[in-house]
Amino acid sequence: MQGTLGEKIGDGLFADVHAWAPGQVVKLAKPTIPQWVVQHEMQMTRAVFAAGGPAPDVLGEVTLDGRFGIVLPRFDGPTLLQATRTGAITHEQAGAILATLCHAVHKTRPPPDALSLREAMDARLRFGGSVLPERIITGVLALIEHLASDDVLCHSDLHPGNVIMTAQGPRLIDWIGAARAPAAYEIAQCHVLIAELDPEHADDPGRATVNSVLQAEYARLAGTTPAALTTAMQPYLPIVRVFLLLGGAKPDMRERLVQRVEAALRPEG
Repeated sequence: MQGTLGEKIGDGLFADVHAWAPGQVVKLAKPTIPQWVVQHEMQMTRAVFAAGGPAPDVLGEVTLDGRFGIVLPRFDGPTLLQATRTGAITHEQAGAILATLCHAVHKTRPPPDALSLREAMDARLRFGGSVLPERIITGVLALIEHLASDDVLCHSDLHPGNVIMTAQGPRLIDWIGAARAPAAYEIAQCHVLIAELDPEHADDPGRATVNSVLQAEYARLAGTTPAALTTAMQPYLPIVRVFLLLGGAKPDMRERLVQRVEAALRPEG
């Protein structure tokens, strides 16, 4: 696909994002990442967009110096995180936007080849290697098997940094973790990403507001109560934390996350 690799405008665990052509970006796999990983993201993004979900359109694919890339629209606008930090959007509004996006994702038909929660954990374990004690891996896999079976499409990385506030409305990016899982898993993921990470701002009341409004508004949209939603998401918190640990959570958060996982997996009594 015609374009030129331009300035780097973003990066993540698996890929870098560069300017490509006018109105376009290319998401390019990092040199150490197998091609199938970003190909899977392309398949998920394309399928969710086709199903009417809040994903960007996939404009094409390229291979540059052996690195596979997805060509996507370049969304103009700040991230939801940036917009809240500048005061352009209130924390209450941010929580409501995230809840609406969550609900829209969960109402979208999952792609047939979307990974189950267990398959997603197995894939992450292949990348994460032996970075966690065996007792944690064994415990979290048993927990996944014990909990409710796969239910809806989940984005699995839904936080203010992955939402672009365009003139046409919010757009949700980074669909590499899309999976089939209970909605409560997604809410648990949002909770940890928003309320627990980044210890320097752990006591930021704004983050707590975003999280609480997200849960209250999602409960309203889903026809349940915030209390019921909180109860439903609790068993998924250690699973979310293990995903983050395997993904290379910040070193200053690692010990705290491990302690919380071990406490949750410890047999009662």
